[in-house]
Amino acid sequence: MRRNHSTTPRTPRVLGSLLLLAAAGVLTLGAAPEAGAAVPVPLGRVVPAPASVSPGGTPYRITRATGIHVDGSAEVQRVGAYLAGILRPSTGYPLAVTDHGTGGIQLRLATGDFGAEGYRLHSGAGGVTLTASTPAGLFHGVQTLRQLLPAAVEKKTVQRGPWQIAGGTVQDRPRYAYRGAMLDVSRHFFTVAQVKRYIDQLALYKVNELHLHLSDDQGWRIAVDSWPRLASYGGSTQVGGGRGGHYTKADYREIVSYAASRYLEVVPEIDMPGHTNAALASYAKLNCDGTAPPLYTGTQVGFSSLCVSKGVTYDFVDDVVRELAALTPGRYLHIGGDEAHSTGHTDYVRFMDRVQPVVARYGKTVIGWHQLTGAHPARGALAQYWGLDGTGAAEKAQVAEAARKGTGLILSPADRLYLDMKYTRTTKLGTDWAGLVEVRRSYDWNPGAYLAGVPASAVKGVEAPLWTETVKRSADIEYLAFPRLAGAAELGWSPAAGHDWNAYQVRLAAQGPRWDALGIHYYRSPQVPWPKR
Repeated sequence: MRRNHSTTPRTPRVLGSLLLLAAAGVLTLGAAPEAGAAVPVPLGRVVPAPASVSPGGTPYRITRATGIHVDGSAEVQRVGAYLAGILRPSTGYPLAVTDHGTGGIQLRLATGDFGAEGYRLHSGAGGVTLTASTPAGLFHGVQTLRQLLPAAVEKKTVQRGPWQIAGGTVQDRPRYAYRGAMLDVSRHFFTVAQVKRYIDQLALYKVNELHLHLSDDQGWRIAVDSWPRLASYGGSTQVGGGRGGHYTKADYREIVSYAASRYLEVVPEIDMPGHTNAALASYAKLNCDGTAPPLYTGTQVGFSSLCVSKGVTYDFVDDVVRELAALTPGRYLHIGGDEAHSTGHTDYVRFMDRVQPVVARYGKTVIGWHQLTGAHPARGALAQYWGLDGTGAAEKAQVAEAARKGTGLILSPADRLYLDMKYTRTTKLGTDWAGLVEVRRSYDWNPGAYLAGVPASAVKGVEAPLWTETVKRSADIEYLAFPRLAGAAELGWSPAAGHDWNAYQVRLAAQGPRWDALGIHYYRSPQVPWPKR
């Protein structure tokens, strides 16, 4: 059900609480110190908030003599090269990456209680050491290290130092294994370069899943050799008209490879049985009446459906899943399943029961929108919940029952985490069918306790979807994603006990200068005490 929610009222800042946090050395009001400031960024002023912070000791100062010391593995060397690539332009220092030497910045793999993505960062006068059990953990530690340096470190020209990292230790690991962001490239098409730019922004906040919505009524965006008109014809337009576009297989591999270099896994989505007009327009035989509809450039939903009774439908599904699975090294393949209003319930269940084994046959785990729980979710399948706070009790109970029976959940409540919702009534970009979603509303909830009757263990993570009916440029993506994406990332990474709006808004405000340095076009919410520019 679609309805409006009023904007969450702005809560007055609790000045006393903030001053106590500042006095403790964990948080400081206003922006992170710019290059040239004598005081380093406090260890706790990081987004997402680390699991444990122990400040103390002498800061480490990066100088022209600093080296980045890695062990001999190729992956750790790549992480070291990535870090050097960030630091060299702004510092002007050579920052040689070597597999020998001590001091400076050291990246180490070691056994320990780090988990698959956790790390330990220790800083002192003699250097900074990042330790993890996996390269992914080291990469996430590098993102923390970036935020502990002045925002000017992100610039591409030489800036004035000093480049200090506060003394102390950060011990960190994620709350959830799945921390995602979805980009809809079907309503409006985005180039490989634009997707890469978004990947870099996601990586800064330790997001590890990139969900690409590759097909919908308005456009089919991935080449399929066995059904070539899907891309050449079905991908030829977008919302409002225009050229549209699609990814060749080489394009898609490039996106997957680039995401992997930032430790993100690509989750491709082919939405079905609804949201399929681009496919139906491309091949008449996929329609029950054998007649292809025209291409669609509007924004309505729920009017299209694959023909569940035709054998060719399942040939189509098998071919598409087979080719897409072969291109995708990640674990998951998303089959959509939402808003299939033109598919009867019996046909919907029949379709999902036939399609899920196809995904398994090609070695992938099924993800579907939460309507999948109205069918028979496959063993190990994940259901992505996109309902609202006010979604009906029966629908929520259906999701909860599936969760209790073993279906894992990814939480993407539309009136919390949909990045395409307007911030306020005056926001030009976005839609408001799920309500108005300001920064506090997006952040101030607990995924582990959101749906009644769902065991906390069934929640596998969170994802922030960005639908693109109104989004045409990278700047549009950024304006709707930032600052809300940072909050979604914190919900997925940081311990629930540390979620506190009053503390978070100060850490979030300190991200503003960093986004300015990175050229990110973001919304300066009045709920956040941004520093003056």
